Amino acid sequence: MRSICFYFQVHQPNRLRTYRFFDIGEKHDYYDNYTNRMIMRRVADKSYLPMNALLMDLINEYGSAFKVSFSISGIAIEQMKQYAPDALESFKRLAETGNVEFLTETYAHSLASLKSRKEFEKQVKMQTELVEKTFGVKPVTFRNTELIYSDEIGAMVADMGFELMLTEGAKHVLGWRSPNYLYTNAINPKLKLLLKNFRLSDDIAFRFSEQGWSEWPLTTKKFVGWLNAIDKNDEVINLFMDYETFGEHQWKETGIFDFMRELPARVFADSDYTFNTPSELGKMLQPKGPIHVPYPISWADEERDLTAWLGNEFQDEAFDKLYQLEDKVNICNDESVKNDWLNLQTSDHFYYMCTKWFSDGEVHKYFNPYGSPYEAFINYMNVLSDFEIRVDNCAGESEVDAETLKEKTEELLEEVQKSAKKIIEKTKKTVKKTVDKNKDLSFDDIKDLSNTAVKKLLKEVDLQDLAVVLKDASEEVTEKIIPNLGKRAQKSLAEIEKELGKVKKTDIKKIKKDIEGKLKELFKK
Repeated sequence: MRSICFYFQVHQPNRLRTYRFFDIGEKHDYYDNYTNRMIMRRVADKSYLPMNALLMDLINEYGSAFKVSFSISGIAIEQMKQYAPDALESFKRLAETGNVEFLTETYAHSLASLKSRKEFEKQVKMQTELVEKTFGVKPVTFRNTELIYSDEIGAMVADMGFELMLTEGAKHVLGWRSPNYLYTNAINPKLKLLLKNFRLSDDIAFRFSEQGWSEWPLTTKKFVGWLNAIDKNDEVINLFMDYETFGEHQWKETGIFDFMRELPARVFADSDYTFNTPSELGKMLQPKGPIHVPYPISWADEERDLTAWLGNEFQDEAFDKLYQLEDKVNICNDESVKNDWLNLQTSDHFYYMCTKWFSDGEVHKYFNPYGSPYEAFINYMNVLSDFEIRVDNCAGESEVDAETLKEKTEELLEEVQKSAKKIIEKTKKTVKKTVDKNKDLSFDDIKDLSNTAVKKLLKEVDLQDLAVVLKDASEEVTEKIIPNLGKRAQKSLAEIEKELGKVKKTDIKKIKKDIEGKLKELFKK
């Protein structure tokens, strides 16, 4: 028997209000309560409540045969208490069935694991206690914010007593290995790892309603057919996604709820798969060995790295300045300061500063209250400047002169404003730099492109020409191209290659040159 493991992430941040420079030292209310209430109420009505009702129906119908798992950030739980108590009650009813596992994470959905072990452990402890108090069960499985993981982070999680953790099945980490097995941490093998099958997860989470997708519409029959086509030796398919997928990212009208309602019946009728929770799988399966992840990975964007939150000058400046206050916050006894400290660590604030406008631009715009990364940075830094005054005063340091801090903040913002245009232009030119630096852009450079860029290029290339040019392509280029073709296109290409006879080198050269021309045109757009 093979397993399907559904894991759903539930999180909403406390978004900041428009906080102006002249508010520093004067006003300490940082949050846009209206927007936070409105969005929480909206996702509760469109997503959480109808999807929880659907899951309850499936549990009532199939009993212990149908199981799922959740992680709900501490901030989301507190928001539901305030703005959507009916949604929180519906999660509690799911917990009472015994068919739903609740995982733990960082309370504030923060990036603390990348900066402060002490803060990381403190937030995990807070979250674990909150989950146990709210749902009546102590969580035994860990998932980090945005599935962020590295060997070092995994070792910290193991030191906290966890034996199982979820993370991304990133291709650049796995190489030839499959994500459909249980693995272990490279430093401490006591920590077992379940890896997201990103292709099948994203088929539901991102591509379900994409009518330009070659596999649209996605039916349960087709999806279970894909599950059955997976190597029989593979043991578990981990389908990890945001819970807002259902009803918010994919609207009810797309048929997403009908798909989920029908999926268990199709799985039980047409496959040998069972549904299991993460902790069950941790006990059932034997690890295949360690995976080595020296640098942090995540489930975000095509790169599966940290660049959605950290890496540009906006993000790094804000992140470093925030954590410079940690020691002072820890000696402060003001509960409002401690609460703001948690909220300001939420990863979303740094996500809004992201300047990745290309392959994942639309994803970064979702729920983003700012018009630009620069606006997000300026607003956050204004809030942080006021917060710093309060922290210094609370920590017992000499009274901070608000006007002096304002002057320093103004100087910083002026410097940032001068460099902002350069940062933005640099980001815009990221995918063009190969053309700018090398006018003789070659066919082999395809291997270094993003998957989105490759997909755009392939739309301009005839399959017959592609079959010819791949006869002389490097393995790296071929491995970059083939997965970015739709299944139908892959099948057609295979048929063309079978019928293709001997090809002249002059023909290959001519087609390569033509594709290189299309490549240059692509980057000029």
